Amino acid sequence: MSKSTGFDQTTVAPGKARKNRKSRYKPRGRQPSTRATEEIKQIFAGKALQKDLLIEHLHRLQDEFGFLGKDHLAALADLMHLSLSEVYEVATFYHNFRVFDSAEDAPRLTVKICDSLSCSLNGSASLAQELAETYGGGSVKVTHGACMGRCDRGPIVRIENLYIPHADPSRAKHAIDQALTGEIPALAELDHVSYADYCERGGFHKLNDLYAGKLETDDVIASIEESEHRGLGGAGFPHAMKLNSVLSIPGPRLMAVNADESEPGTFKDRYYMNSNPYQFLEGLLIAAELVDAETIYIFLRDEYPDTAHLLKTALSTIEIADLTNGRKIELRRGAGAYICGEESAMLESIEGKRALPRQKPPFPAHVGLFGRPTLINNVETLFWLPEILAKGADWYKQGGTNDGQGFRTFSLSGHVKTPGVYKVPAGITAQELIDTYGGGMKEGHTFRAYLPGGASGGMLPASMADIPLDFGTLEKYGCFIGSAAVIVLSDQDDLKEACRNVMRFFEDESCGQCTPCRVGTTKALALMARPSWDQPLLLELSDVMRDASICGLGQAAPNALLCLMKYFPEELS
Repeated sequence: MSKSTGFDQTTVAPGKARKNRKSRYKPRGRQPSTRATEEIKQIFAGKALQKDLLIEHLHRLQDEFGFLGKDHLAALADLMHLSLSEVYEVATFYHNFRVFDSAEDAPRLTVKICDSLSCSLNGSASLAQELAETYGGGSVKVTHGACMGRCDRGPIVRIENLYIPHADPSRAKHAIDQALTGEIPALAELDHVSYADYCERGGFHKLNDLYAGKLETDDVIASIEESEHRGLGGAGFPHAMKLNSVLSIPGPRLMAVNADESEPGTFKDRYYMNSNPYQFLEGLLIAAELVDAETIYIFLRDEYPDTAHLLKTALSTIEIADLTNGRKIELRRGAGAYICGEESAMLESIEGKRALPRQKPPFPAHVGLFGRPTLINNVETLFWLPEILAKGADWYKQGGTNDGQGFRTFSLSGHVKTPGVYKVPAGITAQELIDTYGGGMKEGHTFRAYLPGGASGGMLPASMADIPLDFGTLEKYGCFIGSAAVIVLSDQDDLKEACRNVMRFFEDESCGQCTPCRVGTTKALALMARPSWDQPLLLELSDVMRDASICGLGQAAPNALLCLMKYFPEELS
């Protein structure tokens, strides 16, 4: 007789628990506290929780607490049925989200000083250093900020939703001290064309004609084609061709408006939205009607809170006036990412994801937002539509000079007397722009160089300031007009440092998806920091970035550097 061992020797299949064993469930990963869960449920009670609203909800959470606590992120992930990793990677991708372990780790106040080229030319570096020395290590975090869309009034200091133009140490410190006591001024009302005034001038007349069938879609698109109107966000793609491309794919279709202008030196879209929002909205609705877009998404940069307030009011007004033809218009808030200027990256952001550019094809016109055919335009492109339809294709086409077609809106900044936004004939030269509109150079400054298209558009010497500024006129010189952001440099500027400033911007803004851009910008910046530049190696590195980067950011990052080596050899000797 065998002796009992005292153990149950019944065979149990792998993975099957014994009947007398109690299985225990222990959730993995960071679990939200009861307090955080209750707070999140209260904040988002009655709110839609679909995934594409993740960035909107992160903004709401940060607006409530001043930062994004990891406990709250875990609770939000749980509420939205998303993984914590997904929520965390989105929250940490964008510059304007502030993620901390807890309230004890978060500063009371975050102060950002714009360090993009236009602000840098006006002394932002020394301002940042003085503020850091005054407040460093305390309850105030002083940090850099990318272009804030106010390049004509630099340097700019941002404190929450307060933007201090022409900031100096005294004004900045006064504002910081006030903010620490809770005294942050409310958003100022913008002086703009009202709905009544716009209608009195004939506003929405062409839109209503389109709705009533007095204008046919084919005729309108033919008129746009005849005018040679192009997209004015940077690429200059023919507008009529874009409309027809979207229409070639069966619906339902969508529309996305890129109002996230983040190119250093660019602030024209902000000017149009702030001064005449209803002409922009009429153009938006005309375009949506032409492609029969079901829903319209306006992607507005987070640095424009006053614009957001104005647009919300204007959108409510046109909805009450029954001008949307039943279309839903959603205003989505960006979170600080230059890469969203790339159209597919913007779509990813609207869908609640990190703004990583998509591989093409398929192109967004065919497979865009939520997989649907999507019309994508920037603000200025749409702003011109009502005028083109009202005044005719010939009026627009003949508006240029020096063989230019149409009109251009230039954001002019740097060492000119009167920087600002100027609506001028396409084909104007940089010298004409500076002398006629910019009031000439500042006292004590001699014109030395200019960037014709912001940070990505390259750099040319003053001796080449007679080149017409338009699409197709600058490419043979290694430059392009892009968003028409002209930044003027003088004999008092260090051109090598200006190029380093531009490369730092691209390094900071790279989404990190592709190696040529992610590593290339870092490597280029390290080489440019040396007293003597290894030009053959920089040329080789630039070729790799331009040829192999997924999107325009990496492809354009070396443009200013290459122009410096080509047109300013004395700087490197």
